[in-house]
Amino acid sequence: MTALFSLTRALIDIPSVTGDEGALARFLETELITRGFTVRLQEIGPERFNVFADHGEPVRVVLCTHLDTVAPFIASSEDEGVIHGRGACDAKGILAAMVTAAEQLSPEELRHVGLLFVVGEEVDSVGAHRANDLAVHSEYVVVGEPTGNRLASGHKGALEFVIHADGTAAHSAYPERGDSAIERLLQALERIRRADWGRGKPLGDATINIGTVSGGVAGNVIPASAEARVFVRLVGPLAEAKETLAQIAGRDSRLAYEITTQSEPVTCVTLDGFEATPVAFGSDIPALTAFGKALLLGPGSIHDAHSDGEKIEKRQLSEGVELYRDVVRRLLEVA
Repeated sequence: MTALFSLTRALIDIPSVTGDEGALARFLETELITRGFTVRLQEIGPERFNVFADHGEPVRVVLCTHLDTVAPFIASSEDEGVIHGRGACDAKGILAAMVTAAEQLSPEELRHVGLLFVVGEEVDSVGAHRANDLAVHSEYVVVGEPTGNRLASGHKGALEFVIHADGTAAHSAYPERGDSAIERLLQALERIRRADWGRGKPLGDATINIGTVSGGVAGNVIPASAEARVFVRLVGPLAEAKETLAQIAGRDSRLAYEITTQSEPVTCVTLDGFEATPVAFGSDIPALTAFGKALLLGPGSIHDAHSDGEKIEKRQLSEGVELYRDVVRRLLEVA
């Protein structure tokens, strides 16, 4: 598996923080052409490309993951059992495993398999949304995220929003002459924290993260504005969560909100003989509407993703190759 590990490190060492994926896409174009694929670059923006590769036959199964990473770039390194670096598990090791698995298929099997690598998953899934325009019309798409080499039976949905509070500025010595936007915002955030956003099997309870809070100009000024960015991972219908948000914001006329990300919880295909489990994180699956039924699978741990110590075990990476190969073969039998 030396070639697998070398490819993983080569991918990690090309910076591809969201919005700057062009160099990695062009590297993959050359790499995949060398390996015998027909490659299309789909322009998403200046020096931003999705990469789609096949062998010119009707594609029935697509292996898909993302090119972009979170910041900051961290170069690769390795020891006896682990590869380190930004994207090691999220998702450049996965990408290398998919390419390697495809090459282990027979020529007849590979005729009906496509590889799709998209931009923007870490922010807005713009690459996945635009990939639908490629008109591939596969029957299955196997999406790669670090699931510990277990098929995900489903994952939570998303409701991300910015909530803004208006107030009235005044000298802090005379608070009665002002109206603190920060206090209004804190009250709203407390209602958000206490609200019932959904709970129960199979995905567990909804989770809430207040990711950013900002407001005010100085310690001696009553703040005239404040806002927070909140991310709720949903286990129930999106419409119910949006109604909960509207009710919370509607209790104060000086509150407003903007929804920045929204998606329903996802149910994924599972296969007999393959271990399966639900996961809490999201993926590009809600955006990949033209690629058939979705599976979610990949080597690595989500707990290592986005961390300064991001890594992937070589053993699990090698097992991921075998799993992708075997899952594709199973899907080609039933597709």
